[in-house]
Amino acid sequence: MTLKAAFIGLGAMGAPMAGHLRSKGLLHAVANRTQAKADALARELGVAAPATLAELAAQCEVVALCVTADADVIATVDALAPHLRPGAIVIDHSTVAPDTAKRAAAKLAAAGAHFLDAPVSGGVEGAKNGKLSVMVGGDAGVLERAHPVLEAYALRVTHLGGVGAGQATKAVNQVLVAGIAQAVCEGLALGEALGLDPERLIPTLGAGAAGNWFLDKRGATMLRDEFAVGFKLSLLHKDLGIVHGIAEQAGTARGVIARSLADYAELMSQGYGDDDISALIRLKRKR
Repeated sequence: MTLKAAFIGLGAMGAPMAGHLRSKGLLHAVANRTQAKADALARELGVAAPATLAELAAQCEVVALCVTADADVIATVDALAPHLRPGAIVIDHSTVAPDTAKRAAAKLAAAGAHFLDAPVSGGVEGAKNGKLSVMVGGDAGVLERAHPVLEAYALRVTHLGGVGAGQATKAVNQVLVAGIAQAVCEGLALGEALGLDPERLIPTLGAGAAGNWFLDKRGATMLRDEFAVGFKLSLLHKDLGIVHGIAEQAGTARGVIARSLADYAELMSQGYGDDDISALIRLKRKR
């Protein structure tokens, strides 16, 4: 029997993910903090946009969400829990703390439902292309039941362990994202200052040991001062605030995290919070 799924949080990532669910015949309903946005996408996709999360919860076996903050996840779970069908699954694609995932799981377990923390990587492009990497924490059997939903927008789905393991993996991912951005922006700022031709420089770097996704996808655009949103730097700053606490508790080095928090805070103070993270090159150029 085909699962009835809902998607909550229709931002730059959530809207295309919901679209992939619709193309697979799984999407039954959508919701968003702004009802007008939910109504518009519902009309476009031919699905429901219930006025309340209680109504949405009662209609679906699987509810996926992609919201901004830890408090948003807990508030959404609190609104859904009393109304979910027995055995329903809530999949959280937000980036939050592992402890928040565990709190959400406990609330849902008390209501007879299940929880998977399943943050994603791949950016807006990955969401639009249906090629996200999904890092999942939770029960393996529950994940197996939810697989058709995740496969709708994922290139890779990996079970990392119990609840919280997905968010722990995403924390590692965000350290790497931040560090790569630091290196690429600093390196390309140097290449720019030395007068090197970007059309030759970037493919040459990409063909060797310095090659990486960020250089390939953002190198040329940042050198043209094009910072249209791929991943808002304000969101990476939010994520790194969470990661800093995790790393502090783990007792590991936090140099990349601290440097990136400071840099992105400076860019936000200059009014660039909605730019892509590649706008970091602004701080790497000669002052």
